[in-house]
Amino acid sequence: MSHAAARTEIPTALDAERGEVACRLALRHAGARDVRIAWELNGPADAPLLIVAGGISANRHTLASAAFPETGWWDEQRGFGIDPTRFRVLSIDWVGADGSIDAPIDSADQADAVAAVLDALQLPQAVAWIGSSYGAMSGLQFAQRHPQRLRGLVVISGAHRAHPFASAWRALQRRIAALGLESGDENAGLSLARQLAMLSYRTPEEFAARFTEGTTVDGDVVRVAAEDYLDACGARFIGRMPPVAYRRLSESIDLHHADPAQVKVPTTVVAIAEDRLVPLPDMLDLSAKLPHSELHVLRSHYGHDAFLKETSAIARVLRAAIETST
Repeated sequence: MSHAAARTEIPTALDAERGEVACRLALRHAGARDVRIAWELNGPADAPLLIVAGGISANRHTLASAAFPETGWWDEQRGFGIDPTRFRVLSIDWVGADGSIDAPIDSADQADAVAAVLDALQLPQAVAWIGSSYGAMSGLQFAQRHPQRLRGLVVISGAHRAHPFASAWRALQRRIAALGLESGDENAGLSLARQLAMLSYRTPEEFAARFTEGTTVDGDVVRVAAEDYLDACGARFIGRMPPVAYRRLSESIDLHHADPAQVKVPTTVVAIAEDRLVPLPDMLDLSAKLPHSELHVLRSHYGHDAFLKETSAIARVLRAAIETST
């Protein structure tokens, strides 16, 4: 079946809604804080609920709808791995994504934020939490802290702890962003930090296949083949996230630690063999320590970004996991 044939058309009825929940959260490292949690629901009001969460730059707008037709961050999965005509999809803006909290934020705080939204919306339980990257980390926390509210969990490229090599990479990104802020050019700092991050999201194999042009010299300026691509990635990121949010959510990945033994719900673990941020041994370790897990190991030269790029392979896993939990 082709991707185009599988995708569900956007319904013409008003099928999605947005709102905010104001509440007081007990943040693990920063004490009680008053927060506003922005959420979006997409799908029929009487349909089974899915919670969908992505990386730190993802937001509440996961899938396009008639009410909000702009492309969602995971729109490639609309009607393919996630069908908003059969399920109601809930996503939030991460706590701290608006830059309002200049204090350490934990993945456990995000889990509690989702629980607060479920309370406010009177949604007792979800069929599954589908999380990729930071969303997978937060999903592990949610399953550990709120097990009665979840029937299944899918974790894609997110383990129970951050890998030291990946943490060091992110620490350098945060230093670059801070240097830009201190020098009065926060945009340049964020752009360079994002460009460095892109190298960790992808793989040397992809770059070797994609950037085959030689290094060029224009006057006294030397440029390598990938620089235009990196510049574009950095430029697109500017304005998407305040510097304080970038710092605190990046730190949140490195603060993450969940106990797999305490995750009692059936869990589908999706590892990418080429992922340099969440290495395969960490995902194997997670799967081995979970009481009820099913492991899928995929190959992709997109590395950590495979959950965004390998639409068909990810969709097959999602469909099977959702049906098992339904």
